[in-house]
Amino acid sequence: MLDLYTVSFFGHRYIDNILKIEELLVEQIRMLIAEKDYVEFLVGRHGDFDQCVSSAVLRAQKAYHDANSSLVLVLPYLTAECRNNQKQFEDYYSHIEIAHAAANSHPKAAIRLRNREMVDRSDLVICYIEKKHGGAWQAVKYAIENNKKIINLAEGENLNNRK
Repeated sequence: MLDLYTVSFFGHRYIDNILKIEELLVEQIRMLIAEKDYVEFLVGRHGDFDQCVSSAVLRAQKAYHDANSSLVLVLPYLTAECRNNQKQFEDYYSHIEIAHAAANSHPKAAIRLRNREMVDRSDLVICYIEKKHGGAWQAVKYAIENNKKIINLAEGENLNNRK
């Protein structure tokens, strides 16, 4: 039986130097694919960092190995973009999920609830956090409070020892 290792990603909607960040992500993802039996990569779709993560996972899978990992899009609710482009989404992502806790919530709370659900499932959180405010920071703060292993690519630091 394969040992499932789950990684979620959180970062700012707008980021500079996307290529540098993507290279850092590819290296982290490559190491995880090489070290773990099976890796489930959980990602959203709300900005530069999420797009960068998806691209990096696909690049790493293609270059190194893709049989032991999956790229899972976790949506807070079914979006018109996903519904109207279902075939393209299904071709791009290994799986598409709607977060259970978020699906029936108020839209303003849905992303926060989806993020918490992703953190709860995760063994590792990889983030790109420069500012300690906003939705990405709230997700990482929740991960810290729940003693999740965290890697912040923005500073190359481990956030586990900081509250």
